[in-house]
Amino acid sequence: MARGAHPEQQYRLGVDIGGTFTDLLLIAADGRTVIGKTLTTTVDPSRGAETAVAGALREAGVGRGERGVLVHATTLATNAILERSGPPTALLATAGFRDALEIGREHRFDLYDLNLEFPRPLVPRHLRFDVPERLAASGAIVRPLDEDYLRRLVAELREKGIRAIAVCYLHSYRNPIHERRTAEIIAEVAPEIRVSLSADVAPEIREFQRASTTAANAYVQERIAGYLGGLRRRARAAGFAGEIFVMLSSGGIGTVETAVRFPVRLLESGPAAGALAAAALGGRAGFADLLSFDMGGTTAKLCAIQEGAPLKVHEFEVDRVYRFRRGSGLPVSISVTDMIEIGAGGGSIARISALGTLGVGPASAGADPGPACYGRGGREPTVTDSDLILGYLDPDYFLGGQMRLDVAAAHRALSLVAGPLGLTAEQAAWGIHQIVNEHMANAARTHLGDRGVDPRRMPLFAFGGAGPVHAYRVAELLRAPVIIAPPGAGVGSAFGLLAAPLAFDLSRSGYGRLDALDWGTATALLDELAAEGRALLAEAGLQADAVTVQRSAEMRYLGQGHEVTVPLPAGRLEGRHEQQIVEAFERVYRRLYSRLGPGVPLEIVNWRVTVSGPRPALSGPRAAPGASGGGARKGVRTAYFHEAGGFVETAVYDRYALRAGDVVPGPAILEERESTLVLGPGGVGRVDEHLNVIVELGGGPR
Repeated sequence: MARGAHPEQQYRLGVDIGGTFTDLLLIAADGRTVIGKTLTTTVDPSRGAETAVAGALREAGVGRGERGVLVHATTLATNAILERSGPPTALLATAGFRDALEIGREHRFDLYDLNLEFPRPLVPRHLRFDVPERLAASGAIVRPLDEDYLRRLVAELREKGIRAIAVCYLHSYRNPIHERRTAEIIAEVAPEIRVSLSADVAPEIREFQRASTTAANAYVQERIAGYLGGLRRRARAAGFAGEIFVMLSSGGIGTVETAVRFPVRLLESGPAAGALAAAALGGRAGFADLLSFDMGGTTAKLCAIQEGAPLKVHEFEVDRVYRFRRGSGLPVSISVTDMIEIGAGGGSIARISALGTLGVGPASAGADPGPACYGRGGREPTVTDSDLILGYLDPDYFLGGQMRLDVAAAHRALSLVAGPLGLTAEQAAWGIHQIVNEHMANAARTHLGDRGVDPRRMPLFAFGGAGPVHAYRVAELLRAPVIIAPPGAGVGSAFGLLAAPLAFDLSRSGYGRLDALDWGTATALLDELAAEGRALLAEAGLQADAVTVQRSAEMRYLGQGHEVTVPLPAGRLEGRHEQQIVEAFERVYRRLYSRLGPGVPLEIVNWRVTVSGPRPALSGPRAAPGASGGGARKGVRTAYFHEAGGFVETAVYDRYALRAGDVVPGPAILEERESTLVLGPGGVGRVDEHLNVIVELGGGPR
């Protein structure tokens, strides 16, 4: 994995459990790879993972006792919040502040809507309690903690069946003494209750965001702990020997123990892995800037990659009432890969709206029952049914032939929307295909536009089971210059899991004006955060000399309401660094807003440290020696291309038989076990030395 950590490992195994499919990638020490993709077992996702792991180990010839590393991504934390399926959870707040969780912010995401809806707080009002205590903004004790009251309250909560408690006291980010003492008392009175402290989970200013993040951590902790414990047992039963790590939302990986302590950091676990794969494989192909496009069975994720790395933010929202409306969800203050995620996947269901128009998603057929063509009881028309009717998918080669698709069932499902609209099944299928493409293109424009990026300058890196099927049309709508389709695109996120380093992000609020900063105090705070991070990585077995530390500060002009993240110089901070930090702030600010602000002093609000180990050395598939892949053409089948006038005979290629230097003119379909790449009539695909298919649209870059 990393220098000084687990040198005895024989293989690395990535397992990404999505809403529809569980993806797996095994890379042995000698470079051999095994790819797996199976339907997610919705009731108990770890059961499907066990089956996939056992099959991969058998195929790779891994014997029992051979040690490896398993890296896992899961959507379980997000699902627990969306479904409100966590245990009864209480919130303890400073007296007078228990309703901060529901009052929220003054910000209204729509000034003119008098009936705005917001997501329900994870902790209802009758389980939020005022605790007599108070700290000043400086951290000084204004009112001591009433320990007798707290003991009585915790005893009552225990009797009422409360299984998790979030503690969020005012100004605990400056002095955690009362929160720490509260945790000790809970452990004495009710040791079975799980406790999350805001001083550990989100030690930053802004009460609403801090309370929301801490409540989310407490709410999902029990479920994540039980799930990861079960995953460990199932992995052992499948024959896995070694250590298990979990992908964090920031793009690093952590131990199971870290994930159980901070489960809120898993909310964007799977999507972060996909963005890492796009950055790693896209960079190797020579594209440092690109748009990661990951479309699976349930959702599509888009992320801007700049200078070889996914963009990160330090707050995002979960459970938005309005999909693209910032402010309509529950805020979570954690480091997270900056992306946009929409309900557009192969399982997205098509319906006729109240206005008589065709709509697609966000509801999904998921893995159970799945699209109608899966033959598992689904009857509603989905994107996958449409792609099958259009000829893009081979009913006999889905998942490499493991699952035969039912074309007749897809036709019956499409007739539910085609008939009322006076369309043929094929016309309805093309409409569904294009509507979902428009959804994804609009999401990409929103995501890139907010970051000042022109989509016409961003190559589209397409992966996921459905991504390569839709990439050509999405790229057309965005006027993207090229498409990059890697080998094994169907399990791209699983590769991202294996490409991630051990890493953890820490932060703490510490306000100060830059021109009057106490440099010694600032350095001490950063050193303390770095020491906490190093300790976490040491628990994972990483040697101290293998750890790197990156430091940054969230800064703004005096009086502004929002900050930008600015890198800090290494070593001890001193007054001589002030101008260097000012220049760094101005570079970041100008890149984001194309201008500088007023000539007023700068202030620092939060300090951040990222500790990480080295990235694993993974060599992806390269061109095999031998003759050109002239034999890669498998045959032809009829597929729909609007610009060609409808259904036309289309060349079908075996993706595995392509070699570096091969050229594939469109229209064409390139098939591998886990995904299918569709080229329109104006596209030309060229295979590079890493076996990526680089697709130029319209005959060349535009």
